[in-house]
Amino acid sequence: MSDADLIAETADDADTAAVSRPRSSAYAGRVPMRTKLIYSVGAASETIINFAFNSFNFFFYVNVMGVPGTLAGLAITIALIFDAITDPLVGSISDRWRSKLGRRHPFMFAAPIPVMICLFGIYSPPDWGEAGLFLWLTVLTVTLRSSMTLFHVPHLALGAELSADFTERTRVMSMNTLFGFIGGFGTAYIGYTYFFTPSAEFDNGLLDGSNYPVFAISASLVGGAVMLASTFFTRDVIPHLRQPSRSLPKTTPMAFVQDVLLAMSNRNYLLLLVGFLLLSATTGTRETVHLHANTYFWELVPAQIRYFSMIGLLGPIIGFLVAAPLHERFEKKATLIAFLIAYPIFAAGPVVLRLLGLFPENGSPLLLPCLMVFYLGQMASAILLLVTAASALADIADEQELLTGRRQEGIFYSARSFFGKASSGLGHLLAGIAIDVIHFPVGAQPGTVPEETVFQLGLIEGPIAVIPGLIAIGFYLRYNLTRARHAEIQAELEKREVD
Repeated sequence: MSDADLIAETADDADTAAVSRPRSSAYAGRVPMRTKLIYSVGAASETIINFAFNSFNFFFYVNVMGVPGTLAGLAITIALIFDAITDPLVGSISDRWRSKLGRRHPFMFAAPIPVMICLFGIYSPPDWGEAGLFLWLTVLTVTLRSSMTLFHVPHLALGAELSADFTERTRVMSMNTLFGFIGGFGTAYIGYTYFFTPSAEFDNGLLDGSNYPVFAISASLVGGAVMLASTFFTRDVIPHLRQPSRSLPKTTPMAFVQDVLLAMSNRNYLLLLVGFLLLSATTGTRETVHLHANTYFWELVPAQIRYFSMIGLLGPIIGFLVAAPLHERFEKKATLIAFLIAYPIFAAGPVVLRLLGLFPENGSPLLLPCLMVFYLGQMASAILLLVTAASALADIADEQELLTGRRQEGIFYSARSFFGKASSGLGHLLAGIAIDVIHFPVGAQPGTVPEETVFQLGLIEGPIAVIPGLIAIGFYLRYNLTRARHAEIQAELEKREVD
């Protein structure tokens, strides 16, 4: 299809859409493989950028640049406050947006360049002292994450619009998650293998500040290119999607507040929202201190840490293969709860066993294989949680339309975007405070940190971090949108369309 044909067809009002497709989705059942593939590749750009940012910036600013952990954590938390506004705002605006390129694509096209500039700037800071570095990190983090929102929220919402089928939505989100983790783990493996290698001056390449700018510019270029490619090559789905009603006004401050309140009135959405927040506190704290834990608690070097990215990649592959069959056999609620129980067991297991004297000692040939087994279980559980929650949000969007007459995929998936960032913000804040409380030494060589401090680091990374995730189980137990109820909702929406 030519650009001219695309624009002309997209500009038509929603009522000209083919009657063979469902009321609010591009396809009634299976989504063409090409569309799913190109759409899902876009998730890799998000994880390339997020991994390069989330996994290294705390270690870089605290252990290399000498910024206190509390300040480094506070910078990310301040950005989280902006995220709480920008994520639902972009969702609300894109839900209401009418253009020749549809509701989502104009925002996705705007994201790559500012994202690339900010990521490079974060790892190329000026010599401004603690206060100046804190300000630099804060401003660039706010800008980076706000720019990433322009891609991430509309991209997730677009995925929810591809199919109306209860299980096909899981397949779409499974593939999206798979490519996301391929991007993240691929970045991890390449980073640890080629960018943070030992040198004559630094036995551990993570302590060499000169490695970070080169790594950042590489991740920026690849992540930005993937983002742009996915956006460009999914334009052909735009004509299959409805435009918002012409009677729906564009976003104003009052309309934005009304959109948020309308979304929050949905009970199932609110339950997923709170559960996401609690789970984000767990995953974010562990993600923030994982380099400290791997370097000082387990005394691993980058050449060993890189293997986690290889074994971890099996997690999203498992999720991709089993999520849809699980959802065909079990309710999404049951899947959420089962893996909310499994995740903390695998995540905290190695540290708890070490503290009990039941795990291989540092330097043992069994240490790395044992850590990888638990890491694989952790990643598979996390993937299935993410896929199930993302699929459930699409079901809730149908429920919301039946209850209120409004499609709010943008607002709903802004929660998925926001709490992905909340894992970083809350994790940085909690981890930063904890690192300062235990007086963890800056730039210390592995093996030189006092045993008591290393023990406390293990407590933070293990049993303490998983507490919020366990609390989330109580909220997901109250989720009540079943397969049967979703089928009733779809039937009522179709009947409403006919009437």
